[in-house]
Amino acid sequence: MSDTRKRILLIDDEEAMCRMIAAVMTDQGYAVTSFTRSPEAVTAFSSEHYDVVISDVKMPTMDGLEVLQRIKEIAPDIPVLMITAHATVDMSIQALRKGAYDMLTKPFEPEELLSRVRNALRQTQLLHENLELREELATRFGTIVGASPKLLAVLDTARKVATRDIPILITGESGTGKELVARAIHEHSDRRLRRFVAINCGAIPEALLENELFGHCKGAYTGADREHKGLLESADGGTLFLDEVGNLPLNVQKTLLRFLQEQEFYRVGDTRPTRVDVRVLSATNLDLQAAVQSQAFREDLYYRLNVVNVRLPPLRERRSDIPLLVGHFVRQQNERFGTAVRGCTPEAMERLCHFAWPGNIRQLSNVIQAAMAIENGDLIGLDVLMQLIELPANAYERSAGGNVASPLGELNAMDELDELDYPAALARFETAYLNRLLRKTGGNVEEVAHQAGMNIATIYRKMKKYGIR
Repeated sequence: MSDTRKRILLIDDEEAMCRMIAAVMTDQGYAVTSFTRSPEAVTAFSSEHYDVVISDVKMPTMDGLEVLQRIKEIAPDIPVLMITAHATVDMSIQALRKGAYDMLTKPFEPEELLSRVRNALRQTQLLHENLELREELATRFGTIVGASPKLLAVLDTARKVATRDIPILITGESGTGKELVARAIHEHSDRRLRRFVAINCGAIPEALLENELFGHCKGAYTGADREHKGLLESADGGTLFLDEVGNLPLNVQKTLLRFLQEQEFYRVGDTRPTRVDVRVLSATNLDLQAAVQSQAFREDLYYRLNVVNVRLPPLRERRSDIPLLVGHFVRQQNERFGTAVRGCTPEAMERLCHFAWPGNIRQLSNVIQAAMAIENGDLIGLDVLMQLIELPANAYERSAGGNVASPLGELNAMDELDELDYPAALARFETAYLNRLLRKTGGNVEEVAHQAGMNIATIYRKMKKYGIR
């Protein structure tokens, strides 16, 4: 057997239980080290590497809750699965608060234990991959989170042009992270030691925008009792970021165009030009070419700003980044509020990955923040998410071709069922239904039973009857 097998530390004071669990796990390719004395197990854990710990709760000398605490002090990220024949609500709450991955009540089916172990390993692997990707991406380009091919291609372009002192137009839907990219470009440029100044052109009244950008001299208008330095002058030597640049009024567009051509501008009420050295980055969620056609935006300014275009894909085009982003936002909230949420349940994550996200990353961030404020457990559940966003009736969105993938795709051919007698049709339905729930829950038979409204024994009987593994 290869030494790359996942290693399991098993602790149970009942030798028969240890032998049974070890036999089941070994048969599935796991390397199992078992102990009937918990202090010896903790000592072994401190000197060896294990991927999962399975521990009984009721044990002499050192009970399972103390074992859990010791394990978490040594390796906080290792999943610990607790098993007990005397489960109570209070005990379960204590175990979960101390960091247990899950609780399993004796007697249990071997397949149920295997499913929990597989889920624990899968979650640990995902957490490690997310951490590695975050560290790798942080060295690539700023603090932007994501690893989808579309995003990486965009960031590669942005990184290449960051050191070229030219205007860049960042386009994309609202909430896709345009300002984050602008900041990353600034931080990777030769201007990174000087100021990055941002202004939302759509958030300032037209009458004040020119004054905010270019400033005014003393006596320029009633109440102008002293000189005011505008944002363009404040960014001297650094970068000015014009967010929602498509909302600039035409008179300000004209003044901005002159600056981009001459590298100088006039403060409001001034007769002498002011020269500054500023790189201009801009962003918009509007179609500026359409605005040029309708004469709402100057064509000459458009070409001055759009020397290089960086288009950010919407979140629905980079769904593989959603787990990374969720992990990022959960960690942010944990650090801010001192909480210990571990992420989402598999069902919740599946729905998050299939939601359309019209508000993109900003909407996802707000949903995770709200969910963590509402959720009482250590995992964000589907019931909490359904209070915050209008999830689709099934877990699947329309594809690019407009077709809907049915969660019971195996049952769409009703004509075939019509040709079968009732027992055969029922068998076809139950086989498809159970396969769908098993895929959805990652093989968690207990959760399948819960969602189907059946007991676990019934589910196992049907799986055996239809040859489902």
